[in-house]
Amino acid sequence: MRQLAAHPRLTAHLRDVGETYTEHMACAAGFAWALLGAAFACAIHAVFPFWFIHTASRRVQRLEERMRARTAKRPARETAGEPAR
Repeated sequence: MRQLAAHPRLTAHLRDVGETYTEHMACAAGFAWALLGAAFACAIHAVFPFWFIHTASRRVQRLEERMRARTAKRPARETAGEPAR
């Protein structure tokens, strides 16, 4: 873990999003599980179009709302003009 934490790209990203490694891992895992659920709903819907009619689209909309809320809480970037990641 010590070597991973020392990686400059990792520490830069965690600083950019204002999270610890554990906080970021939990959030990313939550997004992954939500997307897997949406993918599962899409797969079932492909075979049975009358099931999960709006499930995946609603899930993606909620994830977008969560992502926008997280982005709004980020600390301002210290270097002006640096491209977003």
